[in-house]
Amino acid sequence: LIFVHLMNLSKADNFGKRIYVIVFVFTRFSLNGYEDMEYREFGWTKVKVTSIGMGTYYDASYIVTSLLFHHQMWRKEKVAALKKGLDLGINLIDTAEICQSEGIVAEAMEGHDRDSLFVATKVFWTHLRYNSVLNAAENSLKRLKCSYIDLYQIHFPNSMVPIEETMRAMEKLVEDGKVRYLGVSNFSLEQMKKAEEALSKNKIASNQVEYNLKSRGIEKDLLSYCEKKSIVILPYRPIAHGSLADPQGKLKNVMDAISTKRDGK
Repeated sequence: LIFVHLMNLSKADNFGKRIYVIVFVFTRFSLNGYEDMEYREFGWTKVKVTSIGMGTYYDASYIVTSLLFHHQMWRKEKVAALKKGLDLGINLIDTAEICQSEGIVAEAMEGHDRDSLFVATKVFWTHLRYNSVLNAAENSLKRLKCSYIDLYQIHFPNSMVPIEETMRAMEKLVEDGKVRYLGVSNFSLEQMKKAEEALSKNKIASNQVEYNLKSRGIEKDLLSYCEKKSIVILPYRPIAHGSLADPQGKLKNVMDAISTKRDGK
C-alpha cells in the first residue's frame, strides 16, 4: 500500500491550508479530473469504494474552537475541498463526532447521490454505554443529514464500559437500519477479538489504526489477522505528521528505493 496524507484538491483554492485525506492506494489522479479511478471492495462487505478516501480530522485547535466557541475555522474552504474530491469521483468520506466535522461533510455532500457515497463516522469513547451509543448515532445522523451511516466505528476502546454493552447497542443500530456496517478504531488485536466475540448477528468490517512507514506496529499481528478475515485496515497518519512527505537522510534513501522498486509510484 502507498499512503498519501495531504493534497490540495483545487488549484483555485489559495487559502494556504492543507486538506488531509486518507489514501489506501494512490492511482492516477489529476487536479482537473480523474482517469481509471480505482475501486476496491471494502473487505468482506464487498461494497465498492474508491481507493482514495477523504478524512476530516483537521487538528486539535479546530476541535477546541468548535466545541468552546462554536466557530469552525476555514469552514468554507474545508467544504470546497471535500466537494472537489466528490466531484472528482471519490466516494469514501471518514469523519467522527469528536472531530466536529460531520456538518461540514453534510454540506459537502449536498447535490450528490447519497446512496453512491460511503460515509463513515465514529462514536467517542465517552459515549459507549448502551443508550449513549444510540443517542450519539442519532446526533451524528442529524449532523450528517443522513438517514443511515455506512460505517459506524468505536473511536477508542474504553475499559470502563463492558464491550458487550457497547456492541449490543451497535447491533441495535444495524437492526434498526441506521447503520450498515460496524467498525472499530485504535483497537489492538486482543481488543478487536473481544469486540467480535460480543457480536451475535454482525461482524467487524474495519479497524482504523495508525499505520505508516515509521509506525508499523500492526504488522506484528493485527494486519495479518485482518487480512485473513477480510477486515479492512483504515490507516491514519499515513505520512507520519508530514515527516514522510519530505524525508531526509536514511529515511529518504529507503523511500527512494521503495519508489524506484514500484516504478516511481
